[in-house]
Amino acid sequence: MNVKLFVPQDAAAVALDADAVAEAFARTAARRGIAIEIVRTGSRGMHWLEPLAEVATEAGRVGYGPMTVSDVDGVLDAIADGKPHPLCIGVVDAHPFMARQQRLTFARCGIVDPASLDDYVAHGGYRGLARALVLGPQAIVAAVTESGLRGRGGAGFPTGIKWDTVAKAGDGQKYIVCNADEGDSGTFADRMIMEGDPFVLIEGMTIAGIAVGATMGYIYVRSEYPHAIRALDTAVAAARRGRKLGAGIDGSSHAFHIEVRVGAGAYVCGEETALLDSLEGKRGTVRAKPPLPAHKGLFGRPTVINNVLSLASVPGILEKGAEFYRDFGIGRSRGTMPIQLAGNVRHAGLFEVGFGLTLGELVDDIGGGTASGRPVRAVQVGGPLGAYFPRALFDTPFDYEAFAARDGLIGHGGIVVFDDSVDMAHQARFAMEFCAVESCGKCTPCRVGAIRGVEVMDRIIADNRRTANVELLKDLCDTMKFGSLCALGGFTPYPVLSALAHFPEDFGLPPSRRQAAE
Repeated sequence: MNVKLFVPQDAAAVALDADAVAEAFARTAARRGIAIEIVRTGSRGMHWLEPLAEVATEAGRVGYGPMTVSDVDGVLDAIADGKPHPLCIGVVDAHPFMARQQRLTFARCGIVDPASLDDYVAHGGYRGLARALVLGPQAIVAAVTESGLRGRGGAGFPTGIKWDTVAKAGDGQKYIVCNADEGDSGTFADRMIMEGDPFVLIEGMTIAGIAVGATMGYIYVRSEYPHAIRALDTAVAAARRGRKLGAGIDGSSHAFHIEVRVGAGAYVCGEETALLDSLEGKRGTVRAKPPLPAHKGLFGRPTVINNVLSLASVPGILEKGAEFYRDFGIGRSRGTMPIQLAGNVRHAGLFEVGFGLTLGELVDDIGGGTASGRPVRAVQVGGPLGAYFPRALFDTPFDYEAFAARDGLIGHGGIVVFDDSVDMAHQARFAMEFCAVESCGKCTPCRVGAIRGVEVMDRIIADNRRTANVELLKDLCDTMKFGSLCALGGFTPYPVLSALAHFPEDFGLPPSRRQAAE
């Protein structure tokens, strides 16, 4: 019997003993005389089933999870005898969590060997680059613009406009910078791509370089992602050997080089100008804008700065066309969004789908409600500086404009779920404390405002002149929102004010009119 087995080496799976499971399969198969090939892949994104081992069959890959070392013998018996096993979830692609998705960016994640350029090409990789080399720079920029792709890092700025600005910024050295400093709570999509399908990011950056005339690219990844760093280093080296990077890409006249740079993990370095300072070897502090990085970015040269997911979406747009990508989503939110479900949720993981599903569908239907079994009370969307939404707002479609209309933001697509045991006043205080710790200190509203915010929150929680301090807190939030130099201070009011508006009882205040009506 020959067995081809796929075991993820994604950090989430490794944290749950995936390495030990893979070693146990190899050891047990050798002892039993079973010929086995074990491929270490990325994760499929069904984190509640990790480690998820998959075996190749004529019907497709059949999954077993969540695996432990003690399950290995039984699973090998089931594979050999074709008998049912309690951990078997059937063909993974047919699982309801997978079958409902529209996987474009993550189409290969969990499928391919992330260290193998040949495997990436065999699964459709580098078709986008081949198309880009035929189209040329102007047509590439036009395709990305027409696709409606917007920045997936949180700001939602149209990617094509950014590229067009850099392309028209004259001749000379230009740069492509990938912002892989993923630091929001409840987000892991960037990490999953870098660990599970790093070549799609490399291909997207290469296409961007050709489009705007840049010959050098940097991937800025945080030091807390050692697995991603290793995967990227391996993939970049393989791409160079395969003539997909360097001089004369695929025999063309274009050249593009990539270096992986490791940041120290400062949250503020997720802001594009602080990231640039860090890349230049300086302390990561926010720059005033203008000038924009598209005009004067890394080392004072025109620079495209895009998030991992934005760049990883580009190869598919070039391969299948702008219209194909634009047909997903609603309104001005086009394409798909890899939504990350985390916190107190039964089915935690990554779910990629076109914009438009409601928040309630994502939390209750896809996520399966809370892991604790208690009622969902609130969700935070968009990281630690995202607004808290109560169940009354679960009819909100997941798109940029719908969330903005309700004083929220989708950010990087992370959804953190809380049950009815959560204290929202303390969650609001955490936002101010987080900002105080992570502020670069350059502007007064953020540097001083967050510290004062913690003090005001403590007085409110202690019922010290509560009504007056609530008004002071609102005034402070206005100052931070409109006076801060970047989004760190500017977005901190979102979780604070939303908690205050939707959960006033946790602050010792009477219910809002909406709550009274309910």
